[in-house]
Amino acid sequence: MYDLLSGLKIVEVSSFVASPTAGLYCAQMGADVVRIDHKTGGLDYDRYLMTPEGRSLSWENLNRAKKSLALDLNAAEGRELAAEMVRATGQMITNLPVNSFLSHAKLAEGCPELVSVRIMGWHDGRQAMDFTVNAASGYPLMTGPADWDPGPNGLGAPPINQVLPAWDFITGAYCAFALLAGLRHRDATGQGTELRVPLGDVAIGTMANAGAMAEMLYRGADRERLGNAIWGAFGRDFLSRDAKRFMVAALTPKQWKATVDAFGLAAEVAALEAELDVDFAASDHARFVNRVRLFDLFQSAAERFDYADLAARLTAAGATFERYRTMFEAAQDPELVTNNPLFGPSPANPSGFAYPATRSFANVPGTAAGDPRPAPYLGQHSEEVLAERLGLSSGEIAKLIDRGIVATSDKDTK
Repeated sequence: MYDLLSGLKIVEVSSFVASPTAGLYCAQMGADVVRIDHKTGGLDYDRYLMTPEGRSLSWENLNRAKKSLALDLNAAEGRELAAEMVRATGQMITNLPVNSFLSHAKLAEGCPELVSVRIMGWHDGRQAMDFTVNAASGYPLMTGPADWDPGPNGLGAPPINQVLPAWDFITGAYCAFALLAGLRHRDATGQGTELRVPLGDVAIGTMANAGAMAEMLYRGADRERLGNAIWGAFGRDFLSRDAKRFMVAALTPKQWKATVDAFGLAAEVAALEAELDVDFAASDHARFVNRVRLFDLFQSAAERFDYADLAARLTAAGATFERYRTMFEAAQDPELVTNNPLFGPSPANPSGFAYPATRSFANVPGTAAGDPRPAPYLGQHSEEVLAERLGLSSGEIAKLIDRGIVATSDKDTK
């Protein structure tokens, strides 16, 4: 929706989440992204949830603002057209295997300045998906109620998988960054680059960057489960008198004072400090190690207020909090969506279903972001991009269509 990457052309050959996310972020910043798929759709083209007309809402949202080229990728001629498209463009995002028909080495023979970003499973070539690398990371066995017995080797209580494919989205964002880093290097040196980004490395590397790896090795054991408490600080979910559940976080002295004041607990907290000989305002450590006593205090106080009253007090005090919502509630919330400039009017989605659509997460003050653009119909831009990027004539393109090598828009086929 911005034009910061205007003039940058990208070919994306991908499926599922991580790779399309990288192309999406580039397209939202103005890049001209062409997604190449098999003529009947990639592996994610029919991904759940589908409308009755057979349109995937997942595919529709991950491919906004892109163009679609549909080829017979089972045919040698279709694969060669895809390879020529990459060479003519000069930069590619893909999650196809290293030794596929779009291997960097093969493509670079005709385009030595090629910058390609390739998403892999694990660094050693093993396959992986978000939910499998998450299992390896250890996080699911740190998630769950605090009173669950870890059992021998920490495997007694069941793991809790995250619903959000977070590693996919983090990988997609990292790959957009990696592509731009490769392009900057080419601008400086004239050299092409292949950047391989294993999904598994993103997960295990993020765990290390967060300090969790060092922590477990230092302590010589796993961290205990904490339920909804924040590790190393004060924060947890609480329930108001009218049964509204909300989350509070106090990681700084200012946030702590605001929270205590809003709950009306200054005297009770002071008494507990005197009893324990601690100063809760002075450190996260004191608040964390005494969290059970503090949580009891704050939950008792929460039960004296209806949520609307307590929310007003928390807001006035400058505390950090938020009410729990279902996702259906969140999708209709005025603060989160309706009045949020992140969202623009619904474009003409292939599904025919109108709903708020996101602009770029980053915004440029003083610059209009523009309205969100729709995802393409599969094959909608086949003729356009073959003419523009490969210089094929209308007659040549017509012959490819007649032979089934190229497919055009599937708008009227579903």
